[in-house]
Amino acid sequence: MRYSPILLVHIFGGTLGLVSGAVAVVFRKGSRGHVFAGRVFVASMLTMGAAATYLAIVRHQNSNIGGGILTFYLVGTAWLTARRRDRETSRWDWVALLVPLTIGLATWMNGVNVLRSGRTSQDGVPVGMMFFFGSVCLLAAAGDVRMLMHGGVSGAKRLARHLWRMCYGLFIAAGSFFLGGANRPLRLLSTVGLGQRLPRALFSIGVYIVLTIVPLVLLVFWLVRVRLVSTYERSDAR
Repeated sequence: MRYSPILLVHIFGGTLGLVSGAVAVVFRKGSRGHVFAGRVFVASMLTMGAAATYLAIVRHQNSNIGGGILTFYLVGTAWLTARRRDRETSRWDWVALLVPLTIGLATWMNGVNVLRSGRTSQDGVPVGMMFFFGSVCLLAAAGDVRMLMHGGVSGAKRLARHLWRMCYGLFIAAGSFFLGGANRPLRLLSTVGLGQRLPRALFSIGVYIVLTIVPLVLLVFWLVRVRLVSTYERSDAR
């Protein structure tokens, strides 16, 4: 089977993003291993997001265009949040705000239109997932507005902004890989001669669902931990 160069870039970027994202989670935050894995994750996810958007456009897969753009936006803004100093912003943040705002509103309107037509899904995507995806986009946009109106973020808020955007970007990549149809994990491992040697139980839908939601579980865990640590430090300072 032949793959186009841009598809190979997309596959490589997504695979490397999943691996480096998992490695970054394992290492202690701020350690050399975490920083290195994080940089690889950012580069690979930005590559995957750009390639996914291009492929969705040329193949007229409208439902995937927003996912590719949002992945690029989330990982890019998460990286900028970590790189910047406390309360540092840029005029480009106002431009970036348009990404989740536009995608969120468009997704919600599309979901409403699907319901009005009497259907429960579009192109295989349940309408509930549309509203969930759109709501996350609008929450990201609200976070951008809040950050800009308050002159940036600092401390625990800056860390929380970085963490949730990274984790949600990883969730999108995991969902696309494990639940994207055609059993992508098995196909990829079979290409390198490993799929036939592994137990079939590893390629079940149950395993795929668990692996997909792990980034969301980590997202909640880190947000709660950051909030608790911040609360403890404020009370201890008193």
